[in-house]
Amino acid sequence: MNYNWKKSAIILIDVALACYLFLAITAFNQPDDQKAVCTQVDVNIEDSKVDGFLGGAEIKEQLQRARIYPQGQPMKQINVRKIEETIQQNPFVEKAECFKTQGGHVKVNLTQRLPVVRIKADNGDDYYVDAHGDIMPNTRYTSDLVIATGNITRPYAQKKLARIGKVIMQDTFWQSQIEQLHVLADGSIEMVPRIGDHIIYLGQARNIQQQLNRLEKFYRYGLSEAGWNKYSYINLEFDNQIICKKRRK
Repeated sequence: MNYNWKKSAIILIDVALACYLFLAITAFNQPDDQKAVCTQVDVNIEDSKVDGFLGGAEIKEQLQRARIYPQGQPMKQINVRKIEETIQQNPFVEKAECFKTQGGHVKVNLTQRLPVVRIKADNGDDYYVDAHGDIMPNTRYTSDLVIATGNITRPYAQKKLARIGKVIMQDTFWQSQIEQLHVLADGSIEMVPRIGDHIIYLGQARNIQQQLNRLEKFYRYGLSEAGWNKYSYINLEFDNQIICKKRRK
């Protein structure tokens, strides 16, 4: 059987030409990585329900100070790992993720640390504590938070007050109702509400959720009928009972 070399050569040439055209078109449609630059930096802050605490402008300033802000820089030279490590040095950032996308964009996703209570102790300490019990430095933060005053050490704030603040911040009613926690010399706690001229005594607040549940029922079925200013002192220290002190006329 005679082999048709001429026909085989034509087929090979056609295949080679098709491959060349495919590679040429693909290369033409893709950007030149050597020349592409970052045209936009997108900062997305998760858990941003606490307004004004951490913003994109602050992240931009931090990266500019470190001389690694990516906008205008060649995409190939942008080190996303270094950007992540730099951002995570911010005391208000819990987690940072940075990556490049087509079109010259750099994406930065952040999870911020959320404060649950502000500490203004008798010893002059002024700082925030987050939901994990970690201390956050004082800042320009202005959102409404429970303020804790009195005889407060840092370990007490991290273990006790962080837990109480977290419970309060997770409930919109108590978040708007409780204004202040005051720690007495023996470590017991008083609460100051926004509505009602009375003080709420929690004692050692070993089960703050149950105490707040009892107080809510008392507000709903007791003070709503007797009047918000009838009592000057409400004691929630003991389980399954509420002890009230009437206001003097």
